[in-house]
Amino acid sequence: MTVGFAVCGSHCTFSQMFPAMEELAKHHTVIPIFSQAAASTDTRFGSAQEHLQRAEAICGCAPILTVAQAEPIGPKKLLDALVIAPCTGNTLAKLAHSIADSPVTMAAKSHLRNGRPILIGVSTNDALAGAAENIGKLLGRRHYYFIPFGQDDPYNKPTSMVADFTKLMPALEAALEGRQLQPILP
Repeated sequence: MTVGFAVCGSHCTFSQMFPAMEELAKHHTVIPIFSQAAASTDTRFGSAQEHLQRAEAICGCAPILTVAQAEPIGPKKLLDALVIAPCTGNTLAKLAHSIADSPVTMAAKSHLRNGRPILIGVSTNDALAGAAENIGKLLGRRHYYFIPFGQDDPYNKPTSMVADFTKLMPALEAALEGRQLQPILP
């Protein structure tokens, strides 16, 4: 099975995302896809170049970095499933409104034409504020599934939520069967 693994710019969760990518790559062919922010922003969590190199080392191929590179995903039926993790509030909004202006959103749009699952790993500080509406839209939309997620720091960041990246594999298996694991953690 071939799985696309799209990475957005929630750099603080990369330390959780990369082990999930590694686990996925042990079992499936994985094609990495990076948003512009993830591919070009150096942060205290590492340089963009380090992240791109790590993804390439894990997956065995260079990441998709442009809209033009992502567009053939659907017509060529390249993926059985697409994982978007971490998925930022910005990307959630674009997905909820069918905007395809980045490598990640174009990969999603192109992949959806084949009626295959997209698995989202939420990571946003405003999940229980501005992004809540977009999460709700995607929860109700066909072919979208979520890695279980919950509040990561309810006292210091009361509207922030993050996926439990250790649940990626069972969430993907469920999505491939057309089932949603319980998306909200206690």
